[in-house]
Amino acid sequence: MTGGFDLGHHGDVEVGPGLIDLAVNVRQAPLPDWLADPIRESLHRLDAYPDGAAARAAIAARHRRNPEEVLLTAGAAQAFTLLAQGLRDARRPVVVHPQFTEPEAALLAAGHRVDRVLLPEPFTLDPAAVPDDADLVLLGNPTNPTSVAHPAAAVASLARPGRILVVDEAFADTIPGEPHSLAARRDLPGLVVVRSLTKTWALAGLRVGYLLAAPELVRRLAAVQPLWPVSTPALAAAAACATDHAVAAEERIAHELAARREHLLAALRRLPAVVVAGTPASSFVLLKVNDGLGVRSRLRDAGYAVRRGDTFPGLGPDWLRIAVRDEPTTDAFVAALLATVS
Repeated sequence: MTGGFDLGHHGDVEVGPGLIDLAVNVRQAPLPDWLADPIRESLHRLDAYPDGAAARAAIAARHRRNPEEVLLTAGAAQAFTLLAQGLRDARRPVVVHPQFTEPEAALLAAGHRVDRVLLPEPFTLDPAAVPDDADLVLLGNPTNPTSVAHPAAAVASLARPGRILVVDEAFADTIPGEPHSLAARRDLPGLVVVRSLTKTWALAGLRVGYLLAAPELVRRLAAVQPLWPVSTPALAAAAACATDHAVAAEERIAHELAARREHLLAALRRLPAVVVAGTPASSFVLLKVNDGLGVRSRLRDAGYAVRRGDTFPGLGPDWLRIAVRDEPTTDAFVAALLATVS
């Protein structure tokens, strides 16, 4: 617990036997053959140490960058640990909340003293709220748990010489066209973009992600990374997910997700006791209801797991995060929600 918030609480602990999972923001779908086949084939090469060169080159090409600007990580979460360990000389780290709690948890574990910038509703970034002397700034875009997408120009305005700006883009590929992504920006000083393959491709158990930064910063972070941090199957998945075919599939999935999210939002707007936070843009929405923890408990009794919001700095017990699912699941969930808030 830090400042009354359990930064180590994550959505997977909400899920239990017999519950329909609306707590974890991972797409529920089988792996396509073009992704499953390379992972299976890689199992025949487990006698050799992992070699990330091909995956690094593929990711660099996807984002129009050089391979020296890519650092492969054992899940995007590892990137935050590397940043906390590799940037111990940061004088004033600032985390913009509400957001994924792992960046702050990693900083605290590394001995940093962390300042928080708490965005008020509707949780849209105000660059002026970030202190000028912050030399390490971390924020999500689109942001977990609010589902708000900050304009790329607003995020980019935070970059400046003498500052490391870390943008968690774990959910960037859930938005068609990725209009707010800074992944291809090589002109912004101190920019680090963290990406994940977990959400769209349902690879949470494989632990694979990466960060994009200037070569000298990549080398600095790699120096505190364990040897061979990404397994051979994970490297095969990373290379496959960076192909043109995969990117096109991501785009189709993002459009499908947008339609499913609008279906969910339309249903929620018919419930007068439910308030939707901001303008949701990703694979989840944030709700505010009276007696949020009681509603969560009653939803569990009805067979649904949702993510509590009171572990996120800037939120409280009346906030709940809901994953976007297919229309029949949404309709059944909204009926159950109506019964719990009435």
